[in-house]
Amino acid sequence: MNTFRRHLLKKGSSLREALERLDVLAKDAIIFITDETGKLVGSLTDGDVRRGLLKGVKIDDVVDDILQPNPRFIRKGDFSIEKIIEYRENNFRIIPILDKYNCVINVINFRELKSYLPVDGVIMAGGRGERLRPLTDSMPKPLLKIGGIPIIEHNLNRLSAFGIDDIWISTRYLSEQIESWGGDGHERNISIQYIRENDPLGTLGAVGLIDNFVHETLLVTNSDILTNIDYEHFYLDFIKQNADFSVVTIPYSVDIPYAILETKNTDVLNLREKPTYTYYANGGIYLIRRSMLEYIRRNEVYHATQLMEDLLNAGKKVISYPFFGYWLDIGRHDDYIKAQQDIISVNFK
Repeated sequence: MNTFRRHLLKKGSSLREALERLDVLAKDAIIFITDETGKLVGSLTDGDVRRGLLKGVKIDDVVDDILQPNPRFIRKGDFSIEKIIEYRENNFRIIPILDKYNCVINVINFRELKSYLPVDGVIMAGGRGERLRPLTDSMPKPLLKIGGIPIIEHNLNRLSAFGIDDIWISTRYLSEQIESWGGDGHERNISIQYIRENDPLGTLGAVGLIDNFVHETLLVTNSDILTNIDYEHFYLDFIKQNADFSVVTIPYSVDIPYAILETKNTDVLNLREKPTYTYYANGGIYLIRRSMLEYIRRNEVYHATQLMEDLLNAGKKVISYPFFGYWLDIGRHDDYIKAQQDIISVNFK
């Protein structure tokens, strides 16, 4: 629910109004004072009001006399993850988000959010879901429910929990149902926009149609994945390695029931008895530097694997992010049944 305006109070309001608002906010008791245009001018806490009253300010005087004029804030589209971590670790829990005009457009609460990543989110939700028929004959796969909640909502909630609040959803099959479900995101305190594929564009083609991303990095995920991935850790690894593209990879082990010989011509060089080999599969979740989107061919079928190949050929840095937590691609009926069981026992918090 969109509740951030509870933290906003107009300049010229009385201390009485401020105290009433602070009482409602309870343990989240901080108010941000704005002018008539919505620009941030200061902040106010219980302590500020108490100190003002002790100095002789009256209960019906205006808040302008006691507000703190230089509150901490985050500028939308122009902040670093290091600043977010600094605020969080120093227990600055409630922070206003400003646009380029210094107007408050959101207020985040680290008691409710795990992080606030400088990332745009893209959920790919256009597939037909053939392998899940007849369940998908009249409903798009992303809206099939796991634990009473649509699959895509689990994805959206995961992104939102890490402060990713600029979301694009690509649709094609039964687009209207998905758009009706998601709306514009206002009630979720996020922004949702849609990209409709008239024809299938592959696992990444629709991303090339978006030209109004807010941030320099985007996170792309398939809509049929159930996971408890830590998106902040994923992003920090991406930044630390100065990558252009990072793909979540899922370990897949293969047990060989025989002794395996390493040979050259007919010479035996090495012997391994019943080895286990671990391979890493594409997990369908990607972090992409926005400038890399120029490689995506517009209005053509284009897959994430093609972008990886094109970037490697261009000498760009493509990395793997091995993930050992919970991950399930809900592509078949057996997967759907497993997801219904796992949602009860796996920790997705």
